[in-house]
Amino acid sequence: MNLIEEFVDYRARLNKLINEKGNIHTKRFMNLDSQVYEEGALSTKTKEMLGLVASMVLRCNDCITYHMIRLFQLGTTDDEFFEIFNVALIVGGSIVIPHLRKAVEVLEELREYEKNGKTISL
Repeated sequence: MNLIEEFVDYRARLNKLINEKGNIHTKRFMNLDSQVYEEGALSTKTKEMLGLVASMVLRCNDCITYHMIRLFQLGTTDDEFFEIFNVALIVGGSIVIPHLRKAVEVLEELREYEKNGKTISL
């Protein structure tokens, strides 16, 4: 199993447990987390880009992987990804470099999916 498949499986399994065992507050937060990325004054793609920058600056590799997958699903080009990475580097400084490596690792794997005609469901 590769990095993307492991992440998707792990996320689905744990989200199911959270949904089953969580209380109303947990469920409300999880719902809000999904709704905030829906189309509005900003496009979903723009919001996912903002989420990726924030995730890189806050150094959350799971969040980076999630936003990378979503942006891949939304048709983000490599040039767009690297401009997003540059914003994260400027905002966060050199501490972001290890998380830039993670993002590039995920991007390489996503491009392999694309080359092999595979799809990803979150």
